Amino acid sequence: MSDNTYIMLKSVTATGAGASVQNPTYSSPVVAKTFQASGAVSASTGAATIAVEVSNDNSNWLTLATISLTLGTSSTSDGFASVAPWAYMRGNVTAISGTNAAVSLTMAI
Repeated sequence: MSDNTYIMLKSVTATGAGASVQNPTYSSPVVAKTFQASGAVSASTGAATIAVEVSNDNSNWLTLATISLTLGTSSTSDGFASVAPWAYMRGNVTAISGTNAAVSLTMAI
């Protein structure tokens, strides 16, 4: 990945929050960030929901946006952009289903 891309979740197969990432542009002027979730299953179909959560104290989390994916054997993805200057961000897989379903989340600035 480039210096401007951050892996927030990598091939996650179960629900739960990933580690927080400190906003690399927090002390700079507001900078746009893009978030992209992707995933697939090994057979049939599945689904996943990934909440992109934000915090200013790295303790109390709010949902900035939710990405819902319909998973198939080919990788699928969706995403969004934000200019909100939160101090910390993390991905939280709130639902996942399907044979060997796995999802990832990246952020780019």
